[in-house]
Amino acid sequence: MIKTICISLLILVIMGCNNEQTTAPKAGTDHSLHQMIGSSNSYIDSLNNGFIKEDTLKGSPHRTAMNTINGTHVHIEYSSPGVKGRVIWGGLVAYDKVWVTGAHAATTIRFYKPVEIAGKEIPAGTYALFTIPQKESWQVIFNTHYDQHLADEYNEKDDIVRLTVTPEKDTMTQRLTYSVMATGEHTGAVIMRWENIKITIPFKTI
Repeated sequence: MIKTICISLLILVIMGCNNEQTTAPKAGTDHSLHQMIGSSNSYIDSLNNGFIKEDTLKGSPHRTAMNTINGTHVHIEYSSPGVKGRVIWGGLVAYDKVWVTGAHAATTIRFYKPVEIAGKEIPAGTYALFTIPQKESWQVIFNTHYDQHLADEYNEKDDIVRLTVTPEKDTMTQRLTYSVMATGEHTGAVIMRWENIKITIPFKTI
């Protein structure tokens, strides 16, 4: 009897150990990534606000922007290139061509609930955010093929909605930066700033 109880307890202990091993988080994954993103975010914010005068950051670090508007969470993932003394509009970023609106992998935007953009209902989900910059107006494109490098695999047939916005002159923003902000009780906007240009993409919660 005692032997049977001991064996049962041993089995329970082994099962408990196995459960801990399978549910324990992997070291150095999300936590280290968030630390890295947080560090570059702090540097870029200081740079964009003029506290750092010279951009010595290499590459185009990964950044995120997010907010919850009327219960709808909006989450943006993008890479943040720098001006670094270059001509951006009509130079590094060509006019009249589809642009990834960031760098490296396509900029993605995830709506956790349906939203309305340009009068069209957009289902909850993740989309690539492309633009076609022009001098007087920009085409903003939400595309269902979000997992791609730059706009290499862009296809217009995957567009879910397009809208036209007017670029506005803005204060110098050294590193491309997105933000999501409320504009009303049921409305919000995705804002992209880079160099001396700002574009605003309005949406409505449903």
